[in-house]
Amino acid sequence: MKLKKNTFMQGAFIASMGIVISKILGIIYVIPFYSVIGEQGGALYGYAYNIYSIFLSLSTAGFPLAVSKIISEYNALGYYKEKEQAFKIAKRLLSIIGIICFIILFIFAPQISTLIIGNIEGGNTPEDIVFVIRVISFSILVVPILSVYRGYLQGHKYITPTSISQILEQVVRVSIIIIGSYLTLRVFHLSLATAVGVALFGATSGAICSYLYLVNKVLKHRRELNSNINQEEGINVTTKEIIIKIICYAFPFVFGDLLKSLYNSVDTFLLIRTLVNGLGFNVTDAESIMSVISTWGNKLNMIIIAVGTGFAVSIIPNITHSLVKKDYKYIKDKINKTYKITIFITLPMVVGLSFLAKPVWQVFYGSSVYGPKVFSFSIFIAFVTVLLSLCTTILLTLKEYKTLFFNLILGLIINATLDIPLIYLFNYLSLPPYYGAIASTILGHLTSILIVIGLLYKKYDVDFFKSYKVFLKILLGIIGMLIVLTLLKYIVPFTTNRVLSGVIVAIYSIVGALTYFGITYKTKAADAIFETNVIDVIKKKLKIKKEK
Repeated sequence: MKLKKNTFMQGAFIASMGIVISKILGIIYVIPFYSVIGEQGGALYGYAYNIYSIFLSLSTAGFPLAVSKIISEYNALGYYKEKEQAFKIAKRLLSIIGIICFIILFIFAPQISTLIIGNIEGGNTPEDIVFVIRVISFSILVVPILSVYRGYLQGHKYITPTSISQILEQVVRVSIIIIGSYLTLRVFHLSLATAVGVALFGATSGAICSYLYLVNKVLKHRRELNSNINQEEGINVTTKEIIIKIICYAFPFVFGDLLKSLYNSVDTFLLIRTLVNGLGFNVTDAESIMSVISTWGNKLNMIIIAVGTGFAVSIIPNITHSLVKKDYKYIKDKINKTYKITIFITLPMVVGLSFLAKPVWQVFYGSSVYGPKVFSFSIFIAFVTVLLSLCTTILLTLKEYKTLFFNLILGLIINATLDIPLIYLFNYLSLPPYYGAIASTILGHLTSILIVIGLLYKKYDVDFFKSYKVFLKILLGIIGMLIVLTLLKYIVPFTTNRVLSGVIVAIYSIVGALTYFGITYKTKAADAIFETNVIDVIKKKLKIKKEK
């Protein structure tokens, strides 16, 4: 079967669905995983994963996007031989970077452990943290080369294989996490740290399976991928020139993702120490709060983030191709449309999850003192993360590196600087002090987002303000949804029963979605965003399927 190229909307949909399915699998597994390792194990898992994400950014995060950009650019210009040369060089380069990052993370795990918890006692030990960091470090040997293959196919506008590879990776990873941690702790009665280590090794196993799948796809369809290789002479470029080009393209991506990873790690280094040493929280409670922000609540946030990531992945080759052709009108329209669709879909999901924080938490994790309280506010981090991810991707694709670096660094500084003061301020105002850490993250993200919006308006004439009526209609739909859900709460109240909570979440989700989409359809917000009559399109699609 031949590989099929995807249009922008097809690519956005497929990429989003692939990531969403992957993230859904990543959400479902937390129910049994939480029951096995608990909040202390979740904190330990979060320590390792947050540090791992920093090194993952250094070794991989920018390269699939950079490779996608290079492949798309060379294809648009007809440099087919150079495209394949760049692919081979990227594989060698990423293998070397992955090995270096693995060695650093493995060797310096003790020093990293000290930075995380210092001399605090009563929770996870420094030795446990060192162990889990070293286990997850092996994944960095595989993921970099996997990222090159994904970027290569995305650059050809083949989004489906990369989406399948993500689902495959997640299936293997989740299977090992659930089965491995259960057998380790409940059957073989080994330590909690060992169970978490086995779960973390699932990342390496999933990456290996995904890598083998993509290698097979590329080898199997080599003729299609290189069908035009003899049609043009191309240009004469040396290996050194291509390496420089890859690094120049990748560095901004890597730097951007590194700063985003540091965003997530600020609380890892600051929150527990501030709560324990500054406000008198016991270590168990502090680690429970940290586990919600870094692991358990963050898993639920991922479904929101997945939607935005899907659009970001698809928009790169399309904007790159238009940039080469100097089609600025297409770029402006595509950016505006992408933002509107992303907000239209993700914002009501975030507000709805915040409203349903208690029953949602009950379904996934059972009763918790801090879980619903923390999650009801931390879910808004997912929304600003989606917008910031989109901003970063657009700036990188448009080569606006100075603005990218400035706004991400400024956002990170605001986050890190306000983290502790806001914790104390919220405590002074008799509000949960850990809300201060969440608020500092949101403010840092919003600062970066506003800077990008200003640049796109001034330089590329992307006028989001002209769409204010659409955004007001979206807001009206959300307010209507909240009113209906609040009234529904008097008829169908929340409960502490786990099974009934699942039914309640389903009922509220259906009612909320119908209310929101009903209002936005009546106000024609959906038609304005998708530039067509949505209901007519759905009817047409259903009619075609029925005839078939």
